[in-house]
Amino acid sequence: MIRNEVLDAIHARRSTRNFTDKQVEPEQLETLLDAAIWAPSGGNNQSWLFTAIQNNEALLKLNKLVCEGFQHWVPDDDYPGKLGAKAASRKEGYNFYYHAPIVIIASNKPNYENAMADCALGLENIFLAAQSMGLGSCYLNQLHWLRDDPGVRDFLFELGIPKEHTICSAAAIGTIGKASTPPARKPNTTHIVK
Repeated sequence: MIRNEVLDAIHARRSTRNFTDKQVEPEQLETLLDAAIWAPSGGNNQSWLFTAIQNNEALLKLNKLVCEGFQHWVPDDDYPGKLGAKAASRKEGYNFYYHAPIVIIASNKPNYENAMADCALGLENIFLAAQSMGLGSCYLNQLHWLRDDPGVRDFLFELGIPKEHTICSAAAIGTIGKASTPPARKPNTTHIVK
């Protein structure tokens, strides 16, 4: 197989769920956000918004609202991650962003078919850029699941995310506290037709 810096970053990237409290440098954050907006988007729409929250009080308030939102949220399917997050949110010390110093929220205009895909592509650029700078990252679903929760939405609006935007996903970013081990790749997940 071919190897280069980009491919090495793809292979080395892991979901980090244990961060230090060291804040990301301003130049690193600027680089991460720049990487996001260079992702492809449907029809070159670029209708996304990447909002970086690094204020600890705001993050703690958001976590509290997520915990409260989960108490009355009913999952629309039986995806184990949803059920696990809802159950975990009842436990003392639950933190949906793993105490990372930064959460980057990806939002997009509503009723746009590519909203989620565009934001996911931007976040993947963030994850690979973070890896290249020695930072950890983790994809966060909770804000997407609770995107219609009034408490969560009102607070996100206070933080500058337009009310009309749909919350697609988010990322925890920071210095790695404990590295994750690489999970094995499942077999039979690629197929070549010649």
